[in-house]
Amino acid sequence: MAFAGLARVHPVASLLPGAGARGGGRGNRLAVALLAAGAATGLICGCTPAASHGVAPATPASARPGSDSDEASPRPSAPGPVNVYAHIGAGMMNPKWAHDPYRVYVPNSLNNTVTEINPHTYTVIRTFEVGGQPNHITPSWGGSVLWVNNTDGESLTPISPKTGEPGPPVPVADPYNLYFTPDGTTALVMAEALARIDFRDPRTMRLRYSMPVPCAGVNHLDFTADGRHAVASCEFSASLLWIDIAARKVMRTLTLGKAMGAPMTAPGPGYAMPQDVRLSADGKIFYVADMAANGIWLINAQRFTVIRFIHTGAGTHGFLVSRNGRYLYISNRLQGSISVLDMATNTLVHKWRIPGGGSPDMGGISPDGKVMWWSGRYNGVVYAMSTINGRLIAEIPVEAGPHGVCVFPQPGRYSLGHTGNFR
Repeated sequence: MAFAGLARVHPVASLLPGAGARGGGRGNRLAVALLAAGAATGLICGCTPAASHGVAPATPASARPGSDSDEASPRPSAPGPVNVYAHIGAGMMNPKWAHDPYRVYVPNSLNNTVTEINPHTYTVIRTFEVGGQPNHITPSWGGSVLWVNNTDGESLTPISPKTGEPGPPVPVADPYNLYFTPDGTTALVMAEALARIDFRDPRTMRLRYSMPVPCAGVNHLDFTADGRHAVASCEFSASLLWIDIAARKVMRTLTLGKAMGAPMTAPGPGYAMPQDVRLSADGKIFYVADMAANGIWLINAQRFTVIRFIHTGAGTHGFLVSRNGRYLYISNRLQGSISVLDMATNTLVHKWRIPGGGSPDMGGISPDGKVMWWSGRYNGVVYAMSTINGRLIAEIPVEAGPHGVCVFPQPGRYSLGHTGNFR
């Protein structure tokens, strides 16, 4: 049931999340334990281990809000050789979702709720209950649905971006994260606890094929410029996967360091815990955030080899791309800072710290490109920060464990998933 309310806006102070959490399920209790462990040891994993469970059939497409066929307009053309983000500039909104209200959607993973924020006033519009442990909110390929990834709830809750109202949940096994192929024909569910990636119908979410992965903690990915391959991160195996999308097969594995199978501070150098993955604007490099190594890996997008490593800050976790496709904003979750990388030169040009500290995790960029939104994972807040100088504009209290924040609508032709990776 949805309920309305307004939240106070705090410009600088960090607030601790509430101690109570809705529901007493296994996932919430485990997440609380992990949060406590992270506070003590300085590192919390981005995922939640779970017991194996079977695939539940998806409900018909009519269960989702909206009646369109989820077709974006226009359909993606052959990728250009220069800037894969050429279509995400300010004012380049797809007409399919151009008139949807601008909102920020926050999954509160420890309270099993979603908070909807008005970004114009920095106030909470409403908070409503969803399934167990919502980790990310993902725009569908064609923008007609925002999917809440209820990992413990074994479901995806559809939200209508036109009204902000949730619909009946669609049964899906272990949806930690969700992506869409660039041609819009396939949804990829990162079934992390089941050690597989599920290929599903992008509208009904019916299972087509389960691809096993030779690693632990598969949870983030991005696609090559031509859409034929993807690179996925395996958090607990310290490795990356090179995936042939058409063949639905893992072709190669790249090890980045020594694996860490528990949420703890790296006991020494050489450990790796890869997180978010994002393609460079020129399509030549995959950037991989590493929460244990405290920086980003640059991976050759053709040879699938390490180019080099750049240190950014403690707990490197998430990526956002600027509206002009030049800058990569990097969250350092344990340092409470944002690093800025110039993708043209692959050099760090800024580091912006949240006053009083914080825990920036995942988020999105405003349609005009002026504000970046980040969840404060350990602080029960959402940060609105300037993309120009890093100034903290607002700090909005939400519920416990805010994670993969979705800003919608955004410019672009189509969504590749996660919290809004548009091209």
